[in-house]
Formats: sequence, structure tokens, C-alpha cells
Amino acid sequence: MPNVHFRDWGLIPYEEGWKKQQQYYDKVLQAKRQDKACNYLVFCEHPHVYTLGKSGDEHNLLMNHIQLSAKDATFYKVDRGGDITYHGPGQIVGYPIINLAIWKFGVKEYIHRLEESIIQTLQNYDIKAERLNDATGVWLDVGTPMERKICAMGVKVSRHITMHGFAFNINTDLKYFDYINPCGFKDKGVTSLAQELGKDIDIKLVKQKLLSHIASQFKMQLQYE
Repeated sequence: MPNVHFRDWGLIPYEEGWKKQQQYYDKVLQAKRQDKACNYLVFCEHPHVYTLGKSGDEHNLLMNHIQLSAKDATFYKVDRGGDITYHGPGQIVGYPIINLAIWKFGVKEYIHRLEESIIQTLQNYDIKAERLNDATGVWLDVGTPMERKICAMGVKVSRHITMHGFAFNINTDLKYFDYINPCGFKDKGVTSLAQELGKDIDIKLVKQKLLSHIASQFKMQLQYE
């Protein structure tokens, strides 16, 4: 079982977290070149921020920069896949920075296992979650008018090393999604674990459950730091 360094950064500004991801990427790449193993899994939360993937449409941000400032939010164009999404307090943002060659996974299998980890975590709360055809992430009530996303995915893979990851809504302030077309969709909703259960959720407990499922899906040995 590959060893993976787990770190929880807590609440961290998006730009700072992005730079730290790049530092971890460089360490993983250096280890790979030396035929060594070095992998990281990071959990964190961000202050209010919107990020746009490299293939996204900036028109899916439905307010200008003055309005962004009024909402105490920032905006970044980033190098992951996917369109626009929101990060904020009460959301588990996960950044695996791992060498997929160690697991012999392609990108599709990698995303599938991340999604499955979220799906199994939601099962612990008696919530049935699924994938949506032609869309990444984890969804509820797929195929119905109530279809809504609870976890967004957006990744970058370069030289078989991953960056970016997922955003799992726990106690997220969902009104911030009203200012975008989430992931480019204009006809689908967004939800959170708190919204579904009608109460605030112990996010530390969710993290524990999620870590267990990720470790199982990827057959990794987590090293807590």
C-alpha cells in the first residue's frame, strides 16, 4: 500500500493553497524522477472564492469584480479542467497530489475512485448519491427535475501527477452558487450535506469518514502530519 502524507491546512486563502499545491507537485515530480515514492493528500477550506477552469466560460460568473468584492469573494482563472465553481467555508476541498503511475490508474479511473469515495461517505448518512452521464462530480436525484450536485470535481494531471481535486459541500453557504452557473450548468441545482439533513454537520467527522473511504478506494496508507 503506497504511503501518502495527509495534511489538513484548515482555512487557507486560495492563492496560498494553489502555491503550496505547486510546491507539493514539484516534490512528487522530483521523487518520481529519482524512482522514489512521494504523495500527498490535502484537505482544506477556502474563504469565498470562484475559480474558472481552463476550458470554462467567464460568462458563467454572473457578477462583476465590484460585486465580487461586496460579497467578500475573489476570482481566479486556474489550470484545472472543468468550468466555474465556488469554494467557501464549510466545504471540504480535497487536493490529492499523487503519482498515478504508482497506482497504474488513468485519469478516468482516478476521477471515478474519487467520486466513489464521496458516494460511500454519503451512504454513511443514508443519502443515495450517483454519477451523472457526461458530467463529473457527485449528484443526488439523478434523472429527475430535482437533480442537484453535492460535490464538484476539477483536476489537472501532468506527467501522471495530479493537482486540484474536489469540493464537497458540507455546511456550505449555498447562496454563493446563485452568482454563477455552477460547472457551466444553467438548469441544475446545488446542495450540501447540511441542506439534505436539515441541520449543521460535524465537518471533522465527515472528514474522518471520507479519509477512510479514500484510503480504501486507493489502497493507500495515510501518514498523518
